[in-house]
Amino acid sequence: MPITPIIPIELMMLAFSVALLFVLVLIQATAGVAAQGAITMANARDNLGEPSVWQARTKRCVDNHREGLIMFAPLVLIAAQLDVSNWMTILGAQMFFYSRVAHAAVYLAGLPLIRPLIWLVGLIGTVMIFLALFGIGV
Repeated sequence: MPITPIIPIELMMLAFSVALLFVLVLIQATAGVAAQGAITMANARDNLGEPSVWQARTKRCVDNHREGLIMFAPLVLIAAQLDVSNWMTILGAQMFFYSRVAHAAVYLAGLPLIRPLIWLVGLIGTVMIFLALFGIGV
């Protein structure tokens, strides 16, 4: 029987964050089809009409998650490569992922004011990983 490797929590949170992006892109694509039509979205989309409020919101949500991943993913991969794993990297990765799930839910629901606070939790998690790479606060 093959031995299944244990995935470090930080890499698992990264994988889950990519899975979240996949789900958000599917939601965005569905919103685009609903607003613009399947044929329009299947073409080059050079002359799209104005997006619906929902379509525009899903795009902003996806864009925001991508931006977060651009900062988070390299730090997690660097930490894994350097074998840096401690309470800061684990908690930081968990803060990033769970805040991104909450952020997406709040963003898509259109709830005001709380979204930036949830976003900040994810950013703090990312900064924690960055600091841990340099042994700061460990």
